[in-house]
Amino acid sequence: MPHPLFNTPFIAAPMAGGTSTPDLARAVHEGGGLGFLAAGYKSAEAMCAEIAAARSLGIPFGMNVFVPDPRQLPPGPEAVERLEAYRAELEPEAARYGVALPPLRLDDDDAWQDKIDALLADPVEFVSFAFGLPGKQVVTALQKAGTTVISSVTSVAEALAAAEEGPDALAVQHTSAGGHTAAFLPGTPETAGAPGAGTPAARTTAELVAQVRAAVGVPLIAAGAVMDGRGLREVLAAGASAAQIGTALVRTDESGARQAHKDALGDHVFTQTAMTRAFTGRMARALVNDFVRDHQDAPEGYPAIHHLTAPVRAASSAAGDPQRLNLWAGTGWQRAREGSAKDVVREFLSGL
Repeated sequence: MPHPLFNTPFIAAPMAGGTSTPDLARAVHEGGGLGFLAAGYKSAEAMCAEIAAARSLGIPFGMNVFVPDPRQLPPGPEAVERLEAYRAELEPEAARYGVALPPLRLDDDDAWQDKIDALLADPVEFVSFAFGLPGKQVVTALQKAGTTVISSVTSVAEALAAAEEGPDALAVQHTSAGGHTAAFLPGTPETAGAPGAGTPAARTTAELVAQVRAAVGVPLIAAGAVMDGRGLREVLAAGASAAQIGTALVRTDESGARQAHKDALGDHVFTQTAMTRAFTGRMARALVNDFVRDHQDAPEGYPAIHHLTAPVRAASSAAGDPQRLNLWAGTGWQRAREGSAKDVVREFLSGL
C-alpha cells in the first residue's frame, strides 16, 4: 500500500535548470505519481509563478529548495584565487562559441529567505530540501503551515542529523543518482560521519535505504538509479515508502530538459557517467563528455562555477553540441524513456 504521506510510491525527482515543469508534474500525476518542481536557480517570484501554474492544473505537487552552504558563502581568499584560475582555464571554452564569461558571483544564496517566506505565506503540499539542512525552525514553520517537509540525505550520519530537525520524511540519495549530490557532511556520501566502526559503503540504492532504515524511524524516499518497476520494488522491499525518479523522466515529452541533453541519453557515443565538479563546482553525476574529461581538476565552488559556466553551456546547447553541456544522468541512463511521462509512471507502477 502507498504510504499515506504521498499516496503513491512514485515521486518525480525535482530537477533544477528547467527540466522539472508544471507540465511534467501534471503528466506524472496522471500516471499515478507525485510531481515536483524545482526552485533552484530561480527568483522567488519565478518560483511563485510556477506554483501558480501547477495549481491551475488542479494537481498535488511539491517544491524543492536548495539550502545555502555556509562553508562556501562567501568564499575565502584562497577559494577565490582557485575560482579565478578556473575562470582563466575556461576562457578557451567561451572563445569556442564566441561568448563571454561573467565575473565571479560570490554571494549567491539562491534567494533562500525570500523563497522560505513565500512558501510560508502561500504553502504547497510538499517542500523538499537539498544540499543541507533547513534548520528546525524552518521545518516546524512549514509543517505548521500544512506542508509535508522532506530533507535529502546521502548517508546514515546525514540521516541522523536530519531526523533531529523533525522532517516528515527523508529522501535517501545514493551516489548512482544523476545530477548533484545532496551530501552536506564531509567525506564520501555513504560513510560520512558514520557512528562506531563506520557503515560500509552501500553498493546500491536499496542497500543505502536499508542502512538508513535501521538508523531512523521516519519514512524514506529512495533516490538513485531506480529506472523501472523492478528497481522500485527493490527499494520498497528495503524499507523505502517511495522512490524519487529523475533520469527516467528526462527524455519524456513533458520534460523541460534541453533537446541536446535528451538526445545524448540515447546516443551510443556516451558510454559512462562520472561525478564531476566541472560544470557547477559541486559534485554531480553526468555523462562523460569532452568538458568533463578536460576539466577533471575543477575546484569546489558552488554556485559560483555554475554561473561561470552558464554561457558556455547555453551556447553548447544552442549549437546542438552535447560535448560541453551538463548531461546529468544516473548510472541507469540507458533505460531513460521517450514518450509521455504519464506512460513511464504507469509502466513503473504496473508491476506493484
